[in-house]
Amino acid sequence: MRSRLINLLAVALLVACTGHAAYGQGYPGHPMHLIIPFPTGGATDILGRVLAQKLGAELGQPFVIDNIPGSGGSLGAGNAARAAADGYTLLLGTSSLSVARALGAPLPYDVVRDFAPIIHLADAPRVLAVSAALPYRSMTELIAAARQRPGVLNYASSGIGTIPHLSAEEFKLLARVDITHVPYKGTTQAFADLVTGQIAMLLDSVVSVQASVRSGKVRILAVSSAQRSALMPDVPTFAEAGLPGFIENSYFGLFAPIATSAAIIEQINAAANRLLKRGELSEQLSRTGAVPVGGTPQALGLLVVQEATRWSGVIKAAGVTPE
Repeated sequence: MRSRLINLLAVALLVACTGHAAYGQGYPGHPMHLIIPFPTGGATDILGRVLAQKLGAELGQPFVIDNIPGSGGSLGAGNAARAAADGYTLLLGTSSLSVARALGAPLPYDVVRDFAPIIHLADAPRVLAVSAALPYRSMTELIAAARQRPGVLNYASSGIGTIPHLSAEEFKLLARVDITHVPYKGTTQAFADLVTGQIAMLLDSVVSVQASVRSGKVRILAVSSAQRSALMPDVPTFAEAGLPGFIENSYFGLFAPIATSAAIIEQINAAANRLLKRGELSEQLSRTGAVPVGGTPQALGLLVVQEATRWSGVIKAAGVTPE
């Protein structure tokens, strides 16, 4: 009897191992979903669609794009965390995941506990944009005006606790100025008010401001990366403009539900790294203002925690509380 039981267990183990191997070899066997936790047309959406097209071709299956905006990216991230851990639903995550962890707001997910990092795709600096209807042509002029009239100038963000909000709060701390926060539900209305001069400044991505810059309605005073942006080579960095220490990049990373198998994570990571090294994906990302990165899942996991720690300091110093 015992011998028969051992034989049955051995057969079951063999079937399980064979099935697992076949599953790994057959992945992906049908279209996948990429959750983008922000509206269509924004910087994250543009980058995500470029990625989905190239990565889908590399893996042999197309991606279906699921835009799930809301709550600063938390709504879409929550949906991704609850998805089946089978490799067919991925999340295009941003620094907002680290910010959510730093804010400590009650959420149905945690970026460390509920997500498996796959790859750090790119970094995107922010730019300090001011209305062309206002006279400021340098960051020095803007800071001087803010110091002369505390609380009179204002800045827009896409909501309390969002990256544009916290970036502006860090700018205020480093520049020692008092500028009033005007939160919006999104950047569309914020840009409309920036163009007319109702809003003085906004810290947002290069992609978000490009159209307004080309039209001459918005002026860029500085870029938050350590080096100048290839898309705007005439724009100084914050250090060059007179504010050393202000270096910020939003990360873009690919994530899967936490229980996704290591084999699938490695397969997607390898495919994305191949694309970045071949150059075509990197070139397309660069045209959006992003700086391609690549690397291991572990490197992205470490970055997520480091960014949460850094933003925690800004949140505490600025006295920001979640809504």
